[in-house]
Amino acid sequence: MTNKHTVAASEVKVNDHIYSGTGTNAHPTFAWETVTEVRKEDGLILLVTGNIKGQHGEFWLEPDEQIAVMRYPEPAAAEAPPTKAHGKHKH
Repeated sequence: MTNKHTVAASEVKVNDHIYSGTGTNAHPTFAWETVTEVRKEDGLILLVTGNIKGQHGEFWLEPDEQIAVMRYPEPAAAEAPPTKAHGKHKH
């Protein structure tokens, strides 16, 4: 299950999806795009979508600027499978 949130640009994480459709929170992508890198440069937040070595998008935001993100819940830590007791007695 995903959750749509409005967060400050400084709170965006890698693997968040940013939306930029029409409306009060319009951004230049006009679609959901996966954030692949987040950097702070010159006091601004740089969000990179797509492959940094290939075609990608760069979005420069003020750290406190609000942006809509879709965030998937982090997977729960996998528990080790229980060990099977070897209850058979060999005589």
